[in-house]
Amino acid sequence: MDRGTVGSAQSGRLLVEVREEGPSAVVTPAGELDHHTADLLREPLEGCLAKGFKRLVIDCSRLEFCDSTGLNVLLGARLKAEAGGGGVALVGMQPVVARVFEITGADAVFAVHDTLEAALADDSA
Repeated sequence: MDRGTVGSAQSGRLLVEVREEGPSAVVTPAGELDHHTADLLREPLEGCLAKGFKRLVIDCSRLEFCDSTGLNVLLGARLKAEAGGGGVALVGMQPVVARVFEITGADAVFAVHDTLEAALADDSA
């Protein structure tokens, strides 16, 4: 497997790490994703798509909170990825984050996986 670190960004409440896993970009936000930190996730997601990654895997296992602004960042990335023939998969959502997706129905538009390995193996997203 090709594992290369692409980059990271951080504010006081959110750290975003990006790495390559073969043909996928794995993006790991850690902390709180909200109105104040959304751009820290939006920019690397858009950067990955601009670099030609069609498949984004968002590892949510370290995401402690996500509000509607954060949800919109992920939905926007999904739309852009799908427009380019790719997709976005979500991995390891904590119950508090999963609940936001359930309430809004957004869990129905993403490929959601329990593990990173399962997400990387599923090339439908």
